[in-house]
Amino acid sequence: MTMEEVASDENLRSAFQAVASNHGAPGPDRQSVEEVREHLDDVLAIVRRELLEGRYRPGLIRRVYIPKAGGGERGLGIPNVMDRVVQQAVHQVLSPNYEPTFHGSSHGFRPGRSCHTAIAEARRYLEEGYEWVVDLDLEKFFDRVHHARLLSRLEQKVKDRKLLNLILRMLKAKVVMPDGVVVATEEGTPQGGPLSPLLSNIVLDELDQELERRGHRFVRYADDSNIYVRSERSGQRVMASIKRFIEGRLRLKVNAEKSAVARPEERHFVGFRLRREPMDGEVEVLLSKRSKERIDERIRELTPRTWGRSLNDCIARVNEYLRGWIDFFSISSAAELRTLHGLDAHIRRRLRAIVLRHWKRRRTIAKRLIRLGVAAKAAWRGIYQGNRSWWTLSHSNAVDRGLRNAYFAERGLVSLEQRWRELNPELVVAPVQLALGLG
Repeated sequence: MTMEEVASDENLRSAFQAVASNHGAPGPDRQSVEEVREHLDDVLAIVRRELLEGRYRPGLIRRVYIPKAGGGERGLGIPNVMDRVVQQAVHQVLSPNYEPTFHGSSHGFRPGRSCHTAIAEARRYLEEGYEWVVDLDLEKFFDRVHHARLLSRLEQKVKDRKLLNLILRMLKAKVVMPDGVVVATEEGTPQGGPLSPLLSNIVLDELDQELERRGHRFVRYADDSNIYVRSERSGQRVMASIKRFIEGRLRLKVNAEKSAVARPEERHFVGFRLRREPMDGEVEVLLSKRSKERIDERIRELTPRTWGRSLNDCIARVNEYLRGWIDFFSISSAAELRTLHGLDAHIRRRLRAIVLRHWKRRRTIAKRLIRLGVAAKAAWRGIYQGNRSWWTLSHSNAVDRGLRNAYFAERGLVSLEQRWRELNPELVVAPVQLALGLG
């Protein structure tokens, strides 16, 4: 692992293509990927020379904040395009040397591994009888990584001082805050750059190896670690011991409020929770409370009552979200079909409210419903019965019968329940019976 490998023309060009494929936003210098591409040969020649001579200096990093699924905000650091290219070039040289040495129970930011493989391993431990989990949450992990300890870990394999100095300069790049204030960086590996995920795994591999040395069964995804034990008492001992190791040896901090010893069904892990059925011992993969709250919130955002464009436009953007969501959560057990069915019904009701608002007048609504096959008497009575809001009307018998499930299916609305069945054909589950196709 040398600077010559990092600065090779082939490696830098490959790194640029990887950065360009992510369509990332410009950094503090406001230069886009396409602007860099226009002068790529000249830019790479300059960067290559500066890297080999040890003169390359990363620019500022733009700090932005995005909401976290569990509440609060996560800070991301957006480097300039060429700084991202250099980080990616370093990643491409380091990763093949580190990846084979990482622990098998580490699943985050690794090729061929994902949240799904993490859940599969955790599920296996429950099936083996390890029905308590020590759920460890590291407080602001990416902002707290100790630079000296990280460099010490890197020095065990990386012998090129120029490369080590480059990584240190990347870690210490100054950050431009949203209010324009520039601050120095003394610790942490800010999320947002291509190199940060690999460095975080290098740091936490020390935790993985310690857990292995102690004989624990565990699963780690990024900075979320779950250790599986047979009893609550055992879990409390492990929590106290591992906390001492993390805070004393790794110089990181365990978030006491978000960490706990509990049954897996009570904890959120990469969007899921696990429950072992007492009767047959089968382990079910269920949606976590946080995941359910998040999709409810997102559906509300995607289907506002004030939607002013066409229904088809609304369905198109809802579908884009639903396809990605169900592809990720399709590993849920059949026990969640009731949840998916309820979400489908709720989405259709919100779309019905949008349609009613588009039709505006009650007289128009009644006439439209009659054209859709609703009996005239039922349509007029259903629409004019009481002073009801669009939301209340959206679930009236007349509107349910006029704007049936098929009305939205014909317009391409994705069904979460149907998509789950398509992705799990091996599971024989009786379909939910819907009276007259309503819901």
